[in-house]
Amino acid sequence: MSEKSPKQLLHLVFGGELRDLDGIEFRDLSGLDIVGIFPNYAEALVAWKAAAQKSVDNASMRYFIVHMHRLLEPEATKVGA
Repeated sequence: MSEKSPKQLLHLVFGGELRDLDGIEFRDLSGLDIVGIFPNYAEALVAWKAAAQKSVDNASMRYFIVHMHRLLEPEATKVGA
């Protein structure tokens, strides 16, 4: 019998310098740091923490986790689905 692997819930981790600390508009889109795509939130969180820690001296730098699985399967994220 084959073991069933857990469902992939893809997450993207990326960051960049913000124009203004009160918004989410990047200074330079070509300079975005794409950390990677991860199979679950726990792994994405580890990567996010590591990337954020590396940029701790730059107050304008922010990293984000995007729940890609919600974009790929929007019906699955509705309440009751």
